Amino acid sequence: MELSDAIKSRTSIRSFTDEKINLEDIKNIINLAGYAPSVNNYQPWKYIVITNHELMQNMAGLVIKKITQIPLKKSIAAENLRSQVTWYSTFFKDAPAIIALAIIPDETVLEKAVQLSHEEINKIRNYPDIQSAGASIQNLLLAATEKGYGTCWLSGPMFAKTEIETMLNITAPWSLLTFVAIGKAKNIPKLKEKLNLADSIEIFD
Repeated sequence: MELSDAIKSRTSIRSFTDEKINLEDIKNIINLAGYAPSVNNYQPWKYIVITNHELMQNMAGLVIKKITQIPLKKSIAAENLRSQVTWYSTFFKDAPAIIALAIIPDETVLEKAVQLSHEEINKIRNYPDIQSAGASIQNLLLAATEKGYGTCWLSGPMFAKTEIETMLNITAPWSLLTFVAIGKAKNIPKLKEKLNLADSIEIFD
């Protein structure tokens, strides 16, 4: 598959077959994720693969509990929206595997030269460690697509971030950032239309 085809055919998959994923495929996909650019080549990432469905069910239960505890506005629509968000945040429990990404804060030499804290510099630079992690995840999604797997990038499970970190033995300075559900797609939804960015490019010549 050509890179352009993988980019254009990648879509979020939320319904998977029961087919197990070849471990060597997962290792290869994650290895390609590591080729993404990162601030000062710091490579602030660590990937964790979960195929234990009891563990996945327990994590989903924690997410449901956290979402349920969020105070709702008083409307029927609010309850319906919470139910929708709950499903989108927990469908990973039925995937053949999920890949968790943990990151570690980048170290910058600038801290040694200026009277700014690491947190202040990180904010000024718009969180380069998180930007780097996003690039790595994109590599992962495209590598999985090229191998015929469906994926979905999830932020919803982070409602129970602290509790899931404990379950996965993620300790400081590492921090859980995101999940990717992965497996063979049960059905592939119609691709959503994307904006043609070439039509809206601003050029300063």
